[in-house]
Amino acid sequence: QGQLVESGGGSVQSGGSLRLSCAASGYTFSRFSMGWFRQAPGKEREGIATIDSDGSTTYADSVKGRFTISQDNTKNTLYLQMNSLKPEDTAMYYCAADRRWYLFRTSQNRPPTDFAYWGQGTQVTVSS
Repeated sequence: QGQLVESGGGSVQSGGSLRLSCAASGYTFSRFSMGWFRQAPGKEREGIATIDSDGSTTYADSVKGRFTISQDNTKNTLYLQMNSLKPEDTAMYYCAADRRWYLFRTSQNRPPTDFAYWGQGTQVTVSS
């Protein structure tokens, strides 16, 4: 059974940086598309970055130019480097994996159960 475990969240001041990690196990990591999502209290879940099995990436406008998604297939780990953090980036961050890349292109309003694997989340808090 596959599993995703996020880490690296924490509290940081505005303008700071964090790197989130998502450790995968139990499935062939390199064959799956993966993505990062976030959800702030009272707000809808937002898909913010994706990386396909061929290495191509996409970003939401809200994070483009500040966040970078990457993966290390030798470590079965997905990363999200977050720079120039803003208070509005405060949210719970989740990673997800699925072989169907198109799920990530149409992720709005998709429940976590639509994806093959979904992590437990890591909290990011950015103070002004």
